[in-house]
Amino acid sequence: MAMSVCPVPPEQRPLQEYQQLSDSWFFRWPLHSFKGLIVALAGGWLLLLPLAVLVASGSVPLRHNPAQMVLVAAVAALLLPLLLLLRQWLGWCYVQRRLLSEKISYEESGWYDGQEWEKPLDWRQQDLLVAQHQVKPILARLIRATLMVAALLLFGSSICQAF
Repeated sequence: MAMSVCPVPPEQRPLQEYQQLSDSWFFRWPLHSFKGLIVALAGGWLLLLPLAVLVASGSVPLRHNPAQMVLVAAVAALLLPLLLLLRQWLGWCYVQRRLLSEKISYEESGWYDGQEWEKPLDWRQQDLLVAQHQVKPILARLIRATLMVAALLLFGSSICQAF
């Protein structure tokens, strides 16, 4: 059986999209370890914390209670890591879906001329291996980190209510 030439532009091939995501400074955070992901998220949280304290200081009741003001700001600053995790999860889910698909959807020159091309068997096998052994652990780390940040957000919110 003769192999047909792949009509999919190289930058729209699932393995190339995986490589681009892996090389991106933002999407690289969960690539290797859970600890690296948490350190990066903690850095984003610490960067937003002074701004959150400044915003919380605009509240008259909080202005008279500095401990509660810092606590409320710390909880509010958790929204940034939660949004960053959501963006990473969406990006990695997109790549996983493309890797697991039997067909590649692509655009030759624009959104109006979308096509589909069925992957050859060797491409499917390689894509499946990458999806199972590379992307799936990344998604598991992202879900674990998201649950941790959401739990911190809920716990912090309940403490803020107790004051």
